[in-house]
Amino acid sequence: MDDIQAFIRRLPKAELHLHLEGTITPATLAELSQRHDATPITLRQAEALYQFTDFTGFIEAFKAVTRQLAQPEDYELAAWRMMQHLAEQGVVHAEVFISVGVIYMWRNHDPACFEPIFAGLERARLRAERELGLSIYWIFDAVRHFTVPEAERVFEKAAAMRAEFPSIVAIGLGGDERRCGSEPFRAAFAQARNAGLRLTNHAGETTGPEAIWEALAIGSERLGHVLSATEDPNLLQELKTRSVGLELNPTSNVRTGVCPSFAAHPLRRYFDSGLLVTLNSDDPAFFGSDLANEYLLAHTQQGFSRDELRDLAANSIRASFLPPATQHSWLSKIAETQ
Repeated sequence: MDDIQAFIRRLPKAELHLHLEGTITPATLAELSQRHDATPITLRQAEALYQFTDFTGFIEAFKAVTRQLAQPEDYELAAWRMMQHLAEQGVVHAEVFISVGVIYMWRNHDPACFEPIFAGLERARLRAERELGLSIYWIFDAVRHFTVPEAERVFEKAAAMRAEFPSIVAIGLGGDERRCGSEPFRAAFAQARNAGLRLTNHAGETTGPEAIWEALAIGSERLGHVLSATEDPNLLQELKTRSVGLELNPTSNVRTGVCPSFAAHPLRRYFDSGLLVTLNSDDPAFFGSDLANEYLLAHTQQGFSRDELRDLAANSIRASFLPPATQHSWLSKIAETQ
């Protein structure tokens, strides 16, 4: 076991579905509370927040954590600790969701609130690039059930800031699919694409395959979760034909109750079908499994060999938004990893 774990950590890989706020550990949450609260929460209270049994409980816990991110320095601390942990796992590149829609909501929709926060995130990113050799791209994530105009604000902010900050590469659409699908955001996605942004979307996590078709129909280039695609053979063929990057999050799906076990996750079926599947941790502090552990579980629970784990790492680079030359360089290093 130690040998395969060492191999996984040596393997250069990208994480493509990772929420910054979901990397904040209970210890860091308690530290942030010490900074801001008259009666700070204890570590035990912080740990209790991370105990949930379904998707709704997860959403409530996620909101409670985001409330503790009050200052740019808080975001910088959270980002830096996330980046340190990524580097420890052998992650060489990550494309990280920032919940810009939630930030606006907590700050009374103040248009001037975000730039100082983003400056803190950029300080951490540049430090990680310099000290850890880790590259980070940002994805501005909107919340689908906060209404279309709220999402448009997030996407417009990404487009406006992208010229100055090329680390902003994409927009995302998260939130509760059960309350709102993808079709209402068709025009906003088109505007983001015209501004040079890449398009990602959460689809088929708590909904059926029709939600994935809908996400594809509005131009989504990469899809998160896609659990229910397994119910529709035509959809699986479409995903393969289009080479759509699939951001799979097995432990996340188990912890939110939408998949019974890691062994039952469609990861293996999708991989064997030739889909462009990638492994990701989603919200590792909430779900108790980081990217290295997801690779280990793929090995122990679904029988992925070293060569197949190498293929998953290569998929993570191919599905990334890195330039072709950078992708080629990392793919060469992956092929040489023993």
